[in-house]
Amino acid sequence: MTGPTSATATNPRICPDCDGFASAKVTLGGRDSYGHLRTITSQCPACHGTGTRPARRFRASDWEVAA
Repeated sequence: MTGPTSATATNPRICPDCDGFASAKVTLGGRDSYGHLRTITSQCPACHGTGTRPARRFRASDWEVAA
């Protein structure tokens, strides 16, 4: 890899709840007295607006196979 930045050890995972689109503007309907559209910013509750989630850590019990 070339460039000024090095590769990270772990890649951030995209949040499965928002698919990386962590925040969105939502219109409240109507306009204020200045004519501006009233909006609020809504953030993904799972990733708190970052768009990424930490990698899942597996436990030893996740790998055991029932015979």
